[in-house]
Amino acid sequence: METVVSVNHSIRGSDAEQRINPPSVTPLRQNYGGKAYRWNRKNYSRQRRFIDIWTFVLTWLTWLWIDAKKWSYRGGFTEEKKNARRRAQAIWVRETFLDLGPTFIKVGQLFSTRADLFPIEYVEELSKLQDKVPAFSYEQAEEIILEDLGKTVQDLFQNFDPIPLAAASLGQVHKAQLHSGADVVVKVQRPGLKKLFEIDLAILRGIARYFQNHPRWGKGRDWVGIYDECCRILWLEIDYLNEGRNADTFRRNFRDCDWVKVPRVSWQYTSPRVLTLEYIPGIKISNYEALEASGLDRKELAQMGAKAYLQQLLNHGFFHADPHPGNIAVSPGGELIFYDFGMMGQITSNLREKLMETLFGITQKDGDRVMKSLIAVGALAPTGDMGPVRRSIQYMLDHFMDQPFENQSIASISDDLYEIAYDQPFRFPATFTFVMRAFSTLEGVGKGLDPEFNFMEVAQPFAMQLMSNGNLPNTANSIFNELSRQAVQVSSSALGLPGRIEDTLEKLEQGDIRMRVRLAETDRVLRRVSNVQMGTNYAVLISAFTLSATLLLISDKVGLALVVLFLAVGLGIAFLRLLRRIDRLDRMM
Repeated sequence: METVVSVNHSIRGSDAEQRINPPSVTPLRQNYGGKAYRWNRKNYSRQRRFIDIWTFVLTWLTWLWIDAKKWSYRGGFTEEKKNARRRAQAIWVRETFLDLGPTFIKVGQLFSTRADLFPIEYVEELSKLQDKVPAFSYEQAEEIILEDLGKTVQDLFQNFDPIPLAAASLGQVHKAQLHSGADVVVKVQRPGLKKLFEIDLAILRGIARYFQNHPRWGKGRDWVGIYDECCRILWLEIDYLNEGRNADTFRRNFRDCDWVKVPRVSWQYTSPRVLTLEYIPGIKISNYEALEASGLDRKELAQMGAKAYLQQLLNHGFFHADPHPGNIAVSPGGELIFYDFGMMGQITSNLREKLMETLFGITQKDGDRVMKSLIAVGALAPTGDMGPVRRSIQYMLDHFMDQPFENQSIASISDDLYEIAYDQPFRFPATFTFVMRAFSTLEGVGKGLDPEFNFMEVAQPFAMQLMSNGNLPNTANSIFNELSRQAVQVSSSALGLPGRIEDTLEKLEQGDIRMRVRLAETDRVLRRVSNVQMGTNYAVLISAFTLSATLLLISDKVGLALVVLFLAVGLGIAFLRLLRRIDRLDRMM
């Protein structure tokens, strides 16, 4: 999921000057980001890192606490003011993540897919997070190559450009040439990245535990589980051997498609921190002017991008998890070129079956069936009362199915999902969120290439393929199989119904069945009234104890006065806690 930032190449020497020759190579000493980040310093200590991270977390929590108080809004509380504050917070969080460095840039990019955890304002801002960090020096890159590959740059490469083509938070890319004459790009990992990850992830584990135990933010959220998932993804992304294997798998999957190009891995020059790939230059897919100048058909490219991704998702089950414009280019011949395979997703056959169940529920506008299938997929956490969740899903289905399938927009569907997911027991799995984010990104790229592009129109035949499980010749057989399955379920339920009725009647006769009817709103009102009455009692007792302590103090009975005053203070603390409880009940009503 790494986003690379191009480096200025306005000052370049001739090819002979760029050839690796120790006496003539000038080490790269300038920063290509314009800002010196504290985390990039050699003497940056673990203790200082701990202070920086926890300062950010506590500041954020304080800001959230203040925003929850209506009295903190100048001129009175309104929903517009609350949203404006939330937007300002999201911008501040994004900028702070950038300042905190690689770990938090990656965590922020992962969180941009978790609309079930964060409001839409945070999701939108974190999706803008880019790796605008300084490049590291050529000397450091040379040292890493020597340590990992056991040979010097001069021994390994005929040419090696000391100025990187691009730099990002996890590493940077240099153009080079093998002694065989083949042009390659060499991706070198940022120095000290593993140590920084170890420090940051140890601190983040403590933060995850804090949120897990928090009475408000820990409710219904598995923060430790989210932390473990982030760790798994981050460690995989900085393992360049894993990225090389991903690139090989991706290239094999498209071996029969002459309109897709994937760089070959030079395994002889690859290690956990160095990745050497075939150099395949191309035009960035979002560089619309250059595409037109090259005589390429933008409408056809938009269709090709969507079909390539749908083929990955539905046919291969192995897909690029971050197909942003920086990772897709177009060759002069019009072929699509994919880069950066650190973040890949995989869909198992078992998950496909569950997704088919969800799709059948959507086509039938059956909210209950969709809800059960989402629980089976792991996208929904079952709770005691699933009524509100079922109603939310049914509302979305009714709204979603109002328009023809081909007129739907991925972005609007995502927004509806995100609106329902936040503050509900949804927990989008990483695969699901990566798919939705990729769909939205590709739709944006497609509309940039062709304003009339509609992703859902391209996806319709693939969706029909999914409904037929990819094996049946037409959807009629799929529908027949579905009807057969439902008939078996109905017959099974019918055969077991008499026994269940008999058991229920027997329990009713024996008095083992009890019915309880509770109205949540009434319960909250009653609790509030009870708390207010208790608060009145506290206020009376505090006043009485304070007055008694004053009278005892006047009567020179200091010891007894202090005892009474201590009781008054204890009641005062209990009174403040009661007021906080009443405030929470008011917000729930």
